[in-house]
Amino acid sequence: MKRPAGISETMEIEEDDNYEDYIPVNKRRAMEEAKILQKGKESAPNEVEVEKEKAEEAKPSLLVKATQLKKDVPEISPVEQIVIQEKEMIENLSDRKTLMSVRELAKGITYTEPLWTGWKPPLPIRRMSKKQCETIRKQWHIIVDGDDAPPPIKNFKEMRFPEPVLKELKDKGIVQPTPIQVQGLPVILSGRDMIGIAFTGSGKTLVFVLPLIMLALQEEYMMPILPGEGPIGLVVCPSRELARQTYEVVEQFLIPLREAGHPELRPLLCIGGVDMRSQLEIVKKGVHIVVATPGRLKDMLAKKKMNLDNCRYLCLDEADRLVDLGFEDDIREVFDHFKAQRQTVLFSATMPTKIQNFARSALVKPIVVNVGRAGAANLDVIQEVEYVKQEAKIVYLLECLQKTPPPVLIFCENKADVDDIHEYLLLKGVEAVAIHGGKDQEEREYAIKSFKAGEKDVLVATDVASKGLDFPDIQHVINYDMPGEIENYVHRIGRTGRCGKTGIATTFINRNQSETTLLDLKHLLQEARQRIPPVLAELDDPMDEADDVAMASGVVGCSYCGGLGHRIQNCPKLEHQKTQQLVNSRKDYFGGGGYRGEI
Repeated sequence: MKRPAGISETMEIEEDDNYEDYIPVNKRRAMEEAKILQKGKESAPNEVEVEKEKAEEAKPSLLVKATQLKKDVPEISPVEQIVIQEKEMIENLSDRKTLMSVRELAKGITYTEPLWTGWKPPLPIRRMSKKQCETIRKQWHIIVDGDDAPPPIKNFKEMRFPEPVLKELKDKGIVQPTPIQVQGLPVILSGRDMIGIAFTGSGKTLVFVLPLIMLALQEEYMMPILPGEGPIGLVVCPSRELARQTYEVVEQFLIPLREAGHPELRPLLCIGGVDMRSQLEIVKKGVHIVVATPGRLKDMLAKKKMNLDNCRYLCLDEADRLVDLGFEDDIREVFDHFKAQRQTVLFSATMPTKIQNFARSALVKPIVVNVGRAGAANLDVIQEVEYVKQEAKIVYLLECLQKTPPPVLIFCENKADVDDIHEYLLLKGVEAVAIHGGKDQEEREYAIKSFKAGEKDVLVATDVASKGLDFPDIQHVINYDMPGEIENYVHRIGRTGRCGKTGIATTFINRNQSETTLLDLKHLLQEARQRIPPVLAELDDPMDEADDVAMASGVVGCSYCGGLGHRIQNCPKLEHQKTQQLVNSRKDYFGGGGYRGEI
């Protein structure tokens, strides 16, 4: 029987699909062997993987491990967390910059021992026990931090100053040393590096000027300075006015020494705004002591008009202000010109932790002498804070001037306000002068001189007059504007209440000030036990909750600016400086020649 054609074709196709070539027996056996070997190889790793999986199942996961570790480690409280964060912030700020010369950093030069001066206190003082020293310090409210601090000395005679110096001190009415002088003078006379912190008007200038004169005198006796040589000691100040004032103090002691037959010591005032030729004439004769502002000093060193080859003593007066005003790089360049170790001393009324850490990098076994809290207001100043609307301030100013007899010092935040108030007071018949960074040197010197001499009743100024200037007769300081930083406020009100006298500081505030600044002011008033106006008392105070942090960290308030009304995380000054750095990083510096002038 025949099949249909379609069926037979389909079967043939199916047969073709299943068709396999004939493989000889030997070949088939070899193929089977290969398959068996392959299976053996595959099975071995599989077994290992199974074992691994079992082991992994037995081990805890990373998440479980982390949980277990957290349980084992004691829990960090929110307060401890904040303290750790603050320490890290301060360390990062300090590590980024060190106050050392490029040469020292590059060569890895570090000094381990302080300079030897040969000065020793009298034997009875040297034999004082540690307990006796601590009793004197406690009595004078002196806090000392550092190794092997020299003992405090309670009178100038035992500090072994020459008779002409003692007589000059007596003529100036300085009979007994102030707390900062009791401990600070022995520290510097013995050659130790020092950070000095004390209230405004507490006599810090004498602490660094007298040892500087003694060192210059000693060097001149041992080996007189030749023409073109010097200086032996250098004092750097943030403003021209403060530099001139310090120079005048130096001169007051050099004149009686010269008249008594001691070798002549030549001082130099090295500031901007003055013809450099007159300064160079003194350098050519050989100079012993230089009092300078950073800009002109850097200029003279760069042009090799002067060198620091023989310089053994460096003082940075108002050190925190020097750094804040942008002179930090200038000072580092000045450090580059030292050829050997120097004794370095730093002074200020406001010295936050950040500046102290920054300064320690350049000091050798430093001793910190602290009289009162760094950044605290002078307790001899009565602080009055009044709420005055912005438009009413200039009218109310005349009323405030009636509080005390002249002289009166008025502070403003900007140059335009200084000029406006100066003009307004002149129109009202008030004998007033003004000073700010925009005026030329002749005008600035005339304003300060006539005001100190009592020829003018009122001085209107920016913060250029707030740092270190000594106006002994001022009874009243008016803050026309509350400064943005509490440090500036402390320096401003410190122009009155000097050398044990009392004074009044009146400050105008309104809603133009930031809440952080007002909180800092509130806490400063509380610390000094002053009356707190209702406008400040009503402010919500986050620092009430931060007391635990202060207790744990040992730092009250902000360790960056010293403000008591905030912690470093909320510091407006730090934020402002970060913003400034960003702005400066985008500037094009090419073509901008010359040196930055001093304020």
